[in-house]
Amino acid sequence: MSTYSCIDVTDALAIMENEATIVDIRDAASYETSHMVNAISLSNDNVQDFIDNADKNKPVIVCCYHGNSSKGAAEYLAAQGFQEVYSLNGGFSQWSAMFPEQCELGQ
Repeated sequence: MSTYSCIDVTDALAIMENEATIVDIRDAASYETSHMVNAISLSNDNVQDFIDNADKNKPVIVCCYHGNSSKGAAEYLAAQGFQEVYSLNGGFSQWSAMFPEQCELGQ
């Protein structure tokens, strides 16, 4: 069974260069306000579709508010067969503070 790793925001930049999938598990309103560039909003409503259709061999970075909830979501995705899963330490709050140019408004 796969596991996940916790990474800081600077390590996430390097992983993103390897065409990582970024999933944002914050609520829809927070996601719409701002999110990491190319992030997918993931919720209970669309998680199964994501699991069924995503490339499980691509790295996945899970982002939440502060880096706590993303650990459980990362563990869940690893258990679903994703091979390289990361939880973003500091979450979107740290990401947006350090890399505001790497954020975008709702889709």
